[in-house]
Amino acid sequence: MPTVSFHFDKSVLAKLIEAAPEETIHITLSLDTPPSADMSPPQGSAAGQTVAPQGPLAGLLLQGLLQPGDVLSFQQRRAGRQATATVTAEGRLIVEGHTAPFTSPSKAAIAVTGSPINGWTLWRTADGRTLDALRNELQQN
Repeated sequence: MPTVSFHFDKSVLAKLIEAAPEETIHITLSLDTPPSADMSPPQGSAAGQTVAPQGPLAGLLLQGLLQPGDVLSFQQRRAGRQATATVTAEGRLIVEGHTAPFTSPSKAAIAVTGSPINGWTLWRTADGRTLDALRNELQQN
């Protein structure tokens, strides 16, 4: 039977210890092949492999306009809705209150609103920029 090992960076453990009881913490696991015996994994990588972002957010991650762990938010005051989502290294969004990550901003927004909506104009970064504004910035470079 295979053995499963989990190795967490000290910062992850600190976050778990500091979390409030009502706080949701998302941990993304990926399956990798173990490094060969004569090679040790680079610092900060799981089994020596880096995750390549895919999907609609990949370009924003690759150009540094988004970072894994960035928290996006949206607020619809009239509808009384608000939500947060965390960007993963794979280019997905983990929406607070949902177990599965979403592959696009619009799918993540639909999961919260229950109706078709443009997630690119809805989700905002911590500094208030929409994902659409980041995408426009990426296209101009």
